[in-house]
Amino acid sequence: SYYGVQGKIKPDLIKRNFYAIIPDRHWFTDVTEFHLKDQKFYLSPIIDGCTQEIISYNISRHPDLKKVMTMLDDAFEKHPALNGLIFHSDRGWQYQHQAYQAALANRGIDQSMSRLGNSLDDGLMEGFFGILK
Repeated sequence: SYYGVQGKIKPDLIKRNFYAIIPDRHWFTDVTEFHLKDQKFYLSPIIDGCTQEIISYNISRHPDLKKVMTMLDDAFEKHPALNGLIFHSDRGWQYQHQAYQAALANRGIDQSMSRLGNSLDDGLMEGFFGILK
């Protein structure tokens, strides 16, 4: 859910150019909610814009920062050299958080965010969720 501005808003560097010609140039992420047996579960994946591969994901009972940071750590372990990567998300509070933004900046990753209220700007991730659900 969108909780307003919680940190720095980054520009939309992707501009709906979802596909990359080489791996590890455009990554996308978001959080989606599932309802199973009257319980909520949250999925947070990273998808590569070239290979359409799920780079990393995390499933949890709560949409908290720890879940997103664990997903990042798993991705960075598998892909240690990411200078020049553009990592795109919506404006969720997790992606505005100082710890999240520092984790990206420390690895030379450019953070990109959708425009407010425009799910088409995160179309690759939204399309993946649509197929999954």
